[in-house]
Amino acid sequence: MRRVVITGMGFKTPIGNDHKTLWESVVSGKHGFKKIEAFNTEDIGVSLAGIVDNFDPAEYIDKKEIRRTDRFCHLALASTADALRDCETDFAGIDPYRAGVIYASGIGGMNTFEQEHIKYLEKGPSRVSVFFIPEMIINMCAGLIAIKTGFKGVNYSVVTACASSNHALGEAFRCIKHGYLDVCLAGGSESTITRFTLAGFNNLTAVSRSSDPDRASIPFDAERNGFVLSEGAGTLVLEELEHAKARGAKIYAEIIGYGSTCDAYHMTAPVNSGEGTAKAMEMCLAESDISRSDVGYINAHGTSTKINDAVETLAIKKVFGQTSAIGQASTIPAVSSTKSMTGHLLGAAGAAEAIITAKALKEGVIPPTAGYKIPDEDCDLDYVTDGARKSDFQIAISNSLGFGGHNAAICLKKY
Repeated sequence: MRRVVITGMGFKTPIGNDHKTLWESVVSGKHGFKKIEAFNTEDIGVSLAGIVDNFDPAEYIDKKEIRRTDRFCHLALASTADALRDCETDFAGIDPYRAGVIYASGIGGMNTFEQEHIKYLEKGPSRVSVFFIPEMIINMCAGLIAIKTGFKGVNYSVVTACASSNHALGEAFRCIKHGYLDVCLAGGSESTITRFTLAGFNNLTAVSRSSDPDRASIPFDAERNGFVLSEGAGTLVLEELEHAKARGAKIYAEIIGYGSTCDAYHMTAPVNSGEGTAKAMEMCLAESDISRSDVGYINAHGTSTKINDAVETLAIKKVFGQTSAIGQASTIPAVSSTKSMTGHLLGAAGAAEAIITAKALKEGVIPPTAGYKIPDEDCDLDYVTDGARKSDFQIAISNSLGFGGHNAAICLKKY
């Protein structure tokens, strides 16, 4: 079996669009939540979102293509261009059928969907854009990335709601590990901050209605009341180790394991026992061929919803052991949710969190759970609530859970 490493990372997030800005935000516990100004939210009741600022798609895509593609594709293409620039090659000399793209989104072109539906209702079917379907469909990110790069190998999109891009990373890892590819661009993108989407999430009681940006996304806190909807994208260049070494590539981290399960329980809620999430982590550890005690950090899914945070806490206990008091989990790794800073990027969340986890391994710093103030007896682990923590940890797990009961866990190792 071949080893798989991360050799490039590009991203657009509410807390930074470049490595320096992103990492400074993470270390300082700075969130990216702002009042929505693009449209009226008074009748919805949700006023905050995580918005990607200082992003001009024209720096990456020509104006005609911008008009013919949705914002989630703009973010994906820009993140991919940055990732390839970061890994210092475009892989021009590679066999194109040995290079692939596995790219995710949970919802896809919702901006386009909403705009074209309004146009359809107000002006009739003849006024719907001829690009409506290709702008909207989720697989267009993967297709456009391949068109830009010339990669002709494995190419598809993963759609498992909020677990989508973690599954994309796991599937890309396996494609390289088992010899189908030498290089794969993997990640996810999402841009769904629209009135229509917010109304749906709000009516589902999934999003925070807080008007205080500092108390909106507060994973594991007793006052948590929903996630902050965010947009963004993340692309990771995964490469077979010897292939990367042959070209003198810098290496952020190694991916050593992947676990994927389904709760088979409920449309939106995780199973109360945490069994599915726990099993995904156990599968991830088994493939990694490591013991539980080797894991030094878990980047939790940690959405800031009542049920998710409690169930994920329980799942972590199932895998790593029990604890009897808040902050006294001697047998359990440090846990944090970087959604406390980025908000919830839905289908792009796993990619963004893998990027942060890889940087954390390389820098020897565990990211904090920002904004945490009030303990919850159902969430009694060490959530790194006192700021970023220096630690010489060698192995980390990144969890993702998605509506439909989807669970994904990937294991990263310091290189």
